[in-house]
Amino acid sequence: MNARKHALEVFRLESEAVAGLAERLNENFDLAVEAILNCTGRVIVSGMGKSGLVGKKIVATFNSTGISSFFLHPAEAMHGDIGLMRPEDILLLISKSGQIDEADVMIATARRLNIRIIALCGTIESPLYQRSDIPLDCSVTSEACPNNLVPTSSSTAALVMGDALAIALLQERKFSADDFAALHPGGFLGRRLLKRVSEFHHTGDQLPMVQPETSMSDLLVEMTGKRLGCVMVRSDDGTIGGIFTDGDLRRCVERKRDMYSLTMADVMIKKPKSILQDAILDAALGMMERYSITQLPTVDDHGKLVGIIHLHDILRSKLV
Repeated sequence: MNARKHALEVFRLESEAVAGLAERLNENFDLAVEAILNCTGRVIVSGMGKSGLVGKKIVATFNSTGISSFFLHPAEAMHGDIGLMRPEDILLLISKSGQIDEADVMIATARRLNIRIIALCGTIESPLYQRSDIPLDCSVTSEACPNNLVPTSSSTAALVMGDALAIALLQERKFSADDFAALHPGGFLGRRLLKRVSEFHHTGDQLPMVQPETSMSDLLVEMTGKRLGCVMVRSDDGTIGGIFTDGDLRRCVERKRDMYSLTMADVMIKKPKSILQDAILDAALGMMERYSITQLPTVDDHGKLVGIIHLHDILRSKLV
């Protein structure tokens, strides 16, 4: 069986097709990005067959990054849906051949309404390439299909060009993780980007607090009673004076020190890792993984101690 050999050939041909786009990228790409940035309406995306499927994916990506868009099938446009087009919109047409039989009504309507036309075109010597306001060259040398028939490299090229437009627009608009979260309130991405440390950390009487002179025996009582696996000291200025965790306790036992002669000041870790209470919960998880810790003190914008978040709190949030 030569299945893997065929797969490798597809990978080679399609990666070469994508690399070829970079070589032909020109000022028209800048014009396309600028046109969409200045659009006060929607981006209407259209295409037939495989180009239509690529168009639907581009619409999904645009909408997920705050670019209002919708897919309009050329056949549906010819039977009434052409009325969805407005003068403030932009029309983005996708075609490998560049023949415009199905899209002729849409192009004519765009011209009548003074709508700008962007084309992702697989053939530069074609009517669509010539009639569009901003043509983008998505041509490929050959399809990955051995008969050079099945749209493979060409559909990948159009898809990548659509992704390039979406990411360029995202960058130009300074679209942030918070913006993305606002558009994805459900599912895993929403949980990662919307949940904040302040929703899950422990504050007030829940905090295991001691003084620097607190004895080891009293320290352990406080640690056990609050059930967060640590105790903390608050400095006179409200910042974190130090922390002592159950991990530090194990290390004390391993060193066989006379623990009960010690105080918090002797064993606490000064200047521990901390996180802003307004940080996203995913950032807290990242710090815990990076430093192999299970507790993080939380602070306000002035560095004042506010609370503490435990790995178990993050697990209960269903973030992971």
